[in-house]
Amino acid sequence: MAKPGTSQIPFAVLPNFILTGESTVKRRTMPVAAALAATAALLLTACGGGDDGSKGNDKIAGAGTGGSASPSPSASPSASAEKNAPAFAFPSDIQMKVERDSTGDATKDAVLRDVAYAAQARIEAFGKGDGQTANVNRYFAANARIFWVNRVAEFKKEGLTVTGQYRYYDFEVTDVASGKAAARYCEDQSKAYDKVIKTGKVQRTQPSDKSFVLYTVQAQRDSAGDWQVTQQSWKKGDAACVQSQ
Repeated sequence: MAKPGTSQIPFAVLPNFILTGESTVKRRTMPVAAALAATAALLLTACGGGDDGSKGNDKIAGAGTGGSASPSPSASPSASAEKNAPAFAFPSDIQMKVERDSTGDATKDAVLRDVAYAAQARIEAFGKGDGQTANVNRYFAANARIFWVNRVAEFKKEGLTVTGQYRYYDFEVTDVASGKAAARYCEDQSKAYDKVIKTGKVQRTQPSDKSFVLYTVQAQRDSAGDWQVTQQSWKKGDAACVQSQ
């Protein structure tokens, strides 16, 4: 059941590309081939704000920097109590908060559980500077996996990593049938930032409505029973996700 004011999005009509609407940095709509060709120009990680119309050397942090933090090469493993849950190893300066309630439907709950794992796997990959972690390979497939493998490599090459707090909430399955599903969720990046690897300097920004991002994903169940994200799109500042600050 969709929430009041939202519409059902069947997986059959999700676009056959990864990027659409407003990304957390570059605001373009493009097919997968073009997205991969332009990987160096695309950023989707920590963002406290920024101007959607910015061009050129458009960094996630947007206008303004501040403070510094010591590099955190060591990772603290984290694991869930859920059966067969992945173990995440986030750097000590990254915090994750996942707010996900049961739907009362076992299949939908499994979809949302794994979509949430995929979101965490993506941040873990940026934090570690490795787009081919066990968790990325487990919870992403097809075009989505290809994109993130390339994007993480480019981000590290640019001398950047991520830091701060990422919060995920308002998870919803909009369609599910025959081993495929469509879902959406929100990400709060108001306390998340880029960090320069070499100096540890945190590129801070002021929170804004665009710190809140709506993700729409397509997932498919693999032979091991995991739901893997195969396609995704996002929109910054969507009214469905914006919260008071």
